[in-house]
Amino acid sequence: MSHTRVKRLSIVTPDSQRALVSAVKVQNYNLDELVPALRNSLELIGGLSTILKPGDKVFVKINHLPPPSPPERGIVTHPVFSEAVIVLLKEQGVEITVGDDIEEDEGDGFVISGYRAMCQRQGVKLVNLRAGGFIEQPCGGKILKNLYLSKIVSEADVVINLPKFKTHSLTVFTGGIKNMYGIIPSGQRRSFHGRYLRSEDFCQMLVDIYALAKPQLTIIDGIIAMEGEGPGSGKTRNLGLILASRDTVALDTVCGEIIGLKPADVLTTRYAGERGLGIGDLSRIDIVGEKFEDLAVNDFKLPVTFTRAAMNRAPHGPVKYLLEQISPRPRVNKKNCTACGKCVKACPTGAAGIAGKKAAINNKLCIRCMCCHEVCRFNAIYPGRPVFGAVLHGVLSAARRM
Repeated sequence: MSHTRVKRLSIVTPDSQRALVSAVKVQNYNLDELVPALRNSLELIGGLSTILKPGDKVFVKINHLPPPSPPERGIVTHPVFSEAVIVLLKEQGVEITVGDDIEEDEGDGFVISGYRAMCQRQGVKLVNLRAGGFIEQPCGGKILKNLYLSKIVSEADVVINLPKFKTHSLTVFTGGIKNMYGIIPSGQRRSFHGRYLRSEDFCQMLVDIYALAKPQLTIIDGIIAMEGEGPGSGKTRNLGLILASRDTVALDTVCGEIIGLKPADVLTTRYAGERGLGIGDLSRIDIVGEKFEDLAVNDFKLPVTFTRAAMNRAPHGPVKYLLEQISPRPRVNKKNCTACGKCVKACPTGAAGIAGKKAAINNKLCIRCMCCHEVCRFNAIYPGRPVFGAVLHGVLSAARRM
């Protein structure tokens, strides 16, 4: 079937100039607690029956960042969180497929994350998107004119997006919009990192992909979030939150505001809002369930790249020098390195290599995309900056908190 089966629904609140986001608190991944909490969060925004009809083919897009990791590390959408969503979907009499595009060079990553056992327990199909193939189709975006899109996603009647609440070393925050990056082939994702070096271009490209396969519902796993150097090497943070919306842009806006980020700080949110793909203005978003003032986290640690993103919007001239100093680049903690080679495989420019049985980064080739940092599961690659840059970052961070 063609990609035209992916539904393009408008923003779902009765007033098309406003969006609706639900926020519900739940403290752990206990299925008996999660199911009613999720039911409540969805009923607050109209319920699943307003999105689904019996017999619909539903694709549930999880966040299964490679290489595979156990759920307690806070890197993947927790399988019990997804299981609670599946329990509610089964009540609607729909055909459910769960998946993401994952690497297979280390065996079945879905076993490590717990997704294989969970989907077997619930009797639903679990797929690696590459197994279903990808089809080329026109994109007509700001950056991309055509794109290879997952055939499984393109043939779904409804796409439900289940991102993880995390920071990101390149885009500052990864939420509902960024999670749709996983519906294209991994090789194309690597090439895009090397091709679109400016964060503005990279984030416009992410929005192009989101616009092509816009999900009908996004529910973010914010029970255990990740702060600091996400999406794979940060520290877990218990937020105890489920947030849901049929407007993913509004959802990402609310998530950013909770941790002190404005839409302009997260370019994917900003660009998607500017394109009319959703509402990115908090004053036009109705938050139901918990009160917004009870959700704010004032000390949530942002990635070191956040200051660079802010300075990118500053005037040029002397700022260029300061930007160079403050911009983090990947550095290697040789004590932690196991020479697994994941960074070498992920690097789009060949800057990452193995020397003396340890990872090494060629700074002349490095474009600071942080792909090596993203895939390292041993905290062996981290974003670092020179001493002056570190001091300047500290001053700017302190000023931001004032």
